[in-house]
Amino acid sequence: MEIIIRHTPAEVAQVAASLLEPFIRTGATLGLATGSTPNPTYQELIRRHREEGLSFAKCRAFLLDEYYGLPASHEQSYHATIRRELTHHIDIADENVHSLDGAAVDPAQEVEDYEEAIEDAGGVDIQILGIGTNGHIAFNEPTSSLRSRTRLITLHPRTVADNARFFDSSDEVPRHALTQGIGTIMEARHLILIATGPAKADAARALIEGPLSASCPASALQLHNNATVLLDEAAAANLEGLAYYKAKEPYWPVGETYSC
Repeated sequence: MEIIIRHTPAEVAQVAASLLEPFIRTGATLGLATGSTPNPTYQELIRRHREEGLSFAKCRAFLLDEYYGLPASHEQSYHATIRRELTHHIDIADENVHSLDGAAVDPAQEVEDYEEAIEDAGGVDIQILGIGTNGHIAFNEPTSSLRSRTRLITLHPRTVADNARFFDSSDEVPRHALTQGIGTIMEARHLILIATGPAKADAARALIEGPLSASCPASALQLHNNATVLLDEAAAANLEGLAYYKAKEPYWPVGETYSC
């Protein structure tokens, strides 16, 4: 696992975009996260598309998760969010941006079909991840099986509270979600997890330096052969090995394809 630390979220976004760019240029299948953390990266990718000709035309994308009970038309659905924050601003075909159906009548069939769609696409080449303050990735809450597959899950009260800022009140936040499982996520060929801000410092330490444990679902990244964790100074503040991580900056040039 590579740990890269930069001063600010904007600098983290620059590195993340440079790691993603070679995959995009080869028409990779992208795994996309939603939420506030990846938005600076998405803004930088949009800028590179508009100003530097970075094309997403050959790419496909799969979203990590979706609130259960929200139709795709709801402004806070992740179907709508990813289009508002990224895909409507680049040249990826809308039919190539796949998301779980939060209004599915049969969620068990929906998650099975989604797993099959990812498999039929040849798997995800590079997956963008965030981390919750309780260590969740996608909507895999603490105690999720580290081998879990895409499924319907109950959201942790802390996740509901954290996400209330996107709604008019916490009462409007859905209590359930459809999410790729940890086992599903771990099948992506490359993982990039982004964490910024002081609220993510404890979760980042648990991910990087804590034990492999379902109590911190993100700790599963310790088992992945090609995982990169990008932190700003605030998110890295609690790391015991901070000086070491800064000393062992990756030797590969930013923007080139690499293997950790």
